[in-house]
Amino acid sequence: MALDPSSLGALGFGAAPIGNLYRAMPEEDAEATIRSALEAGIRYLDTAPHYGFGLSEKRLGRALSALDPEGKLILSTKVGRRLDPVPDADRTQVRQGFVTPEPFESRFDYSYDAVMRSYEASRQRLGRERIDILYVHDIGRYVHGDRHAETFRQFMAGGYRALRELRDGRAVGAIGLGVNEWEVCVEALAHGDYDLMLLAGRYTLLDQSSLDLFLPLCAQRGVSIVIGGPYNSGILATGVKGPGPIHYQYQPAPPDIVARVAAIEAVCDAHGVPLAAAALQFPLAHGQVVSVIPGMDSPRQVERAVSLVRHPIPTALWADLKHQGLLRADAPVPV
Repeated sequence: MALDPSSLGALGFGAAPIGNLYRAMPEEDAEATIRSALEAGIRYLDTAPHYGFGLSEKRLGRALSALDPEGKLILSTKVGRRLDPVPDADRTQVRQGFVTPEPFESRFDYSYDAVMRSYEASRQRLGRERIDILYVHDIGRYVHGDRHAETFRQFMAGGYRALRELRDGRAVGAIGLGVNEWEVCVEALAHGDYDLMLLAGRYTLLDQSSLDLFLPLCAQRGVSIVIGGPYNSGILATGVKGPGPIHYQYQPAPPDIVARVAAIEAVCDAHGVPLAAAALQFPLAHGQVVSVIPGMDSPRQVERAVSLVRHPIPTALWADLKHQGLLRADAPVPV
């Protein structure tokens, strides 16, 4: 059965934090966070084998076996990173961004066999007979640099064929890319057929470059968009008035970005609107965007995200951002 992208809901659940992103999280805290999301009405959850090297998927699978026994929630996971055993790994330290007890690390592999094995392993960890959405994880020049052409050829020769077989056989409801750049999505759409794209950090209050080519192409092709990283690694969640640290795109924020966020934050303050509310709601105004999925690591973060996505924002705030050159004039805004 094909997936209806409009069924995802405006606010989804990014499950990287429950894979012990940057820090260990007790099992009971992860379960409480998932439970809070479901009780708040969230019906779309996104994970990946890379998140804790299987830990995020396992925790979702265990929690949802009790909380969603009929499988009504929408789950997405990813392929393109296989999990290789590393039995002597120091599981108390950060490895590839995660502090996880799982004795694995992830390696890129976009071949047909790797994608099929990854899908089956994810299905087992999640306890699902089928996966609703399967994304190709972190393909593109942003991650692979000069090896992009090689990895993209490997994917088109094998991994893409696996995705098509899984979708055509109704083992998955939809396929797409889960990436940190829109350029590779445009390249992929020139060579294949996709249903959704998960774009992280590239259609936000700080970056609307995807309006030029990518978003119009998705409208033309009928491809829906899920926005990950709506806070650009945190700077749009915390603002820049505090002591920091202030992160942008997984790095310390450069001075020009700090200054731009300060100006955006000042406009939000003038209208009595939290910066994070504007950051969450802005992408949803575009007709192709069906959901935003901030990462959540506690019931408190779930409650805050639900509150922010519902926070009233006056039309004048968006007009002021555009007037000051802080938002592109052609960017759709919430009405």
